[in-house]
Amino acid sequence: MKVGRIFYFDAAHQLKDYKGKCENLHGHTYKLEVVVSGDISSEGMVLDFSKLKDIVNREIIEELDHKNLNEIFEQPTAELIAMWIFDKLNKAIEEEKLNVRLAEVKLWEGKGKWVSISNPP
Repeated sequence: MKVGRIFYFDAAHQLKDYKGKCENLHGHTYKLEVVVSGDISSEGMVLDFSKLKDIVNREIIEELDHKNLNEIFEQPTAELIAMWIFDKLNKAIEEEKLNVRLAEVKLWEGKGKWVSISNPP
């Protein structure tokens, strides 16, 4: 079974070696969907939503919210940010031994534009 939670953060960035509006410094309200999968425990849950919130806030939101993403990423495209988020969360979830696995990270860069990365089923 899969469970997920949605988060939001605001950040600025500009794309290097890009011709177009995104070469200029600008900001987005990013929407982040994190999905984990696992079996239902004896408590009747795959994972407590508050535990997922704690992990994502600690590992991702505190790192990216209200930041200039160019100070964190060499090229802060939605694709590369999503890969970084996926790798960080995958490691954190494994280290916490929660009996779930990261299934998918979906990152919206503003409204209507998103990228997704997932573990194979």
